[in-house]
Amino acid sequence: MNRYANNDYALNKKSTGIVYDFADGAKEITFADFLDENPGATPNDFAALKTWSDEDYHELDRNGYNATRKNVNLDWADQAGECCTESPEETLIAAIDALEESERMKQQAFFAKQALDKLTDIQRRRYLLYMVDGLTVREIAASEGVAFQVVDRSILAAKKKIKIFFLKS
Repeated sequence: MNRYANNDYALNKKSTGIVYDFADGAKEITFADFLDENPGATPNDFAALKTWSDEDYHELDRNGYNATRKNVNLDWADQAGECCTESPEETLIAAIDALEESERMKQQAFFAKQALDKLTDIQRRRYLLYMVDGLTVREIAASEGVAFQVVDRSILAAKKKIKIFFLKS
């Protein structure tokens, strides 16, 4: 069976106009349509555009056919990021990197918990509301019914304890 029978290249090549294939169907631009859109254009202008369109469709079709026949140069595909599988070495390196990142995250979580354990319950609550939840000192003070200076001093003391903890670690 001819591989050109029902493709975009064949539709365009067999037509006297220029065929554009859209999702909702093919549309043909005739010479009359071309003249309506381009007053002053000549038949040679339309012929040149038709020739270019045929060549473009043909090149697209050839590239698609070669790709489906697995005639793509692997060096080119790898450089273009189109290689579909990683090498065993790349897979192993990615797994090791993920494991190291996971271990690093576990260590950071462990140290963060230890640092928070150095704080009083009130300091921990206020510090987390301020640093994690993003509340302002005034919002925290209003919710607890205390002066904002009290909350401010509590958060500063918590930051100082955490800084000392990490400097000693």
